[in-house]
Amino acid sequence: MNFFEQQLTEKERREGLALFRVWAIHKEHYRLMPLEDGVEPLGAVLKGAAFYKNAGFQEYPAVGDIVAAWENPAGESVIHRVLERKSQFVRLTAGSIGAHSDNTARQLVAANFDTVFLMESLNQDFNVRKMERYLVTARESGGMPVVVLTKADLCGNAEEKVREMEKVAAGVPVLAVSAKDGTGMERLKSYVQPGRVIAVTGSSGIGKSTLINTLAGKEVMATSEIRESDDRGRHTTTHRQIIRLENGAMMIDTPGMRQLGLWSSGEGIETSFEDILELAGQCRFSDCRHEKEPGCAVQAAVETGKLLPGRLAGFKKLEREAKRSAAREALRKKNRKK
Repeated sequence: MNFFEQQLTEKERREGLALFRVWAIHKEHYRLMPLEDGVEPLGAVLKGAAFYKNAGFQEYPAVGDIVAAWENPAGESVIHRVLERKSQFVRLTAGSIGAHSDNTARQLVAANFDTVFLMESLNQDFNVRKMERYLVTARESGGMPVVVLTKADLCGNAEEKVREMEKVAAGVPVLAVSAKDGTGMERLKSYVQPGRVIAVTGSSGIGKSTLINTLAGKEVMATSEIRESDDRGRHTTTHRQIIRLENGAMMIDTPGMRQLGLWSSGEGIETSFEDILELAGQCRFSDCRHEKEPGCAVQAAVETGKLLPGRLAGFKKLEREAKRSAAREALRKKNRKK
């Protein structure tokens, strides 16, 4: 039995429950796909006694989740339980940055993916500091991150921007692609293998839907043209869903994120900013804040040009958020034990 089959109890089997993957979510309605021999998704709702009356302890399903559900041939099936996840992309909900609340602030974007494409466009949307934030979250997710820089056909210095992004990606693959002229698409397809699940994340209007259509070989997602006023695409994805490609790979498409707040980021910070943490270990004082303290190796690196000021500022900002995230996670775990 695989990781998920082992979680289905004998009691659940006797009651006729089976395993399904959450295929799409439309408000309170779910579409489920059987793990084996699934052709058409089934409509489903949550079992009220397990979710709505106990919302503080049972997290709602996300796209990609594996759930134990009872199939109703005559109507809507019923989701009884969300199984333990192999990976998950979690963020703070919009407007909750800095909040110390529990479930109201935590949003699960996607679950049980093998790879996560962190997408950013090479036009006016290009922002290294923003990608640092995505990289921290992706490294916490349990999936393998790949940075995908879109719209290479609209950028005259794509290779330079790839090198700039590689400096902060710390070993994560960085690909410049164009769905329009095919640049980089063959290399990208090497990550889209049969049976693999790929989560696709990024800001609104960066070309996620266009990229998925190109990989699918047909139009499966609605797209919008680039606005000439600001060189950005319009936001088109309004819900989360899985798209199955002809080769059997599955793409989890998610709505564009205008803001990505960190929920939990301990190991992600350490991995994403190894260069700064290595320098910090050389500071004269162990509690150095890397500001004006004597013997600060981090500030010395900034002064010599070895470390960019913007990267240090981004690190400090994310480190502050990480501390708040740790407090939120501790509160959530405490509430779940009550």
